[in-house]
Amino acid sequence: MLKSVLSQSWRRGAHALQEGHHPAEALYACSSRFHSGQVLSSSRSFFGVEDFMDEDNSRPYTYKKEKRSKNLHKHISFKQRTIAHMEPFTLDVFISKRFVSASLTHRSTCRQVAVAGTNSKDVKAALTSRSDVPACLSVGRFLAERAKEADVYACTYTPRERDRFEGKIRAVVQSLIDNGIHVKLYLD
Repeated sequence: MLKSVLSQSWRRGAHALQEGHHPAEALYACSSRFHSGQVLSSSRSFFGVEDFMDEDNSRPYTYKKEKRSKNLHKHISFKQRTIAHMEPFTLDVFISKRFVSASLTHRSTCRQVAVAGTNSKDVKAALTSRSDVPACLSVGRFLAERAKEADVYACTYTPRERDRFEGKIRAVVQSLIDNGIHVKLYLD
């Protein structure tokens, strides 16, 4: 199949040269589309490869195609389509053995609006330990102050699979609530 398509396009290019057409037309005739047989009216790509179009003829094959759903008729609910706009800010809490950090991230733009952690200089000097419950409370307080400066007064929090909503994580979220940030919890 490929051999026949390429041989046809080369014959068209040779035929265009014999008739006395411009040499560029022969070059374009040699790079035909596989699916429709029409002449591609663009020059070679930056990479030196002809840009043959993919099956839906929307982009050249040199671009990465997006992943398609296996179920083409899958229903996407109104909530799934609008949740990123209705509740745009999410809380992310990371607790390790050595430090605690938390951030508020905008869902649509993926930008961090406010960040607080026990590794920052202003918090580090005031604490005796950087990973206990009082450190978590201070991280929540600093995060609430920085969120208010950025005009963020509500966020959502969904714990990761390995995290349980207790102890230090609960202290950070409770500190945010106590300092005026409305946190909507999604616990499974």
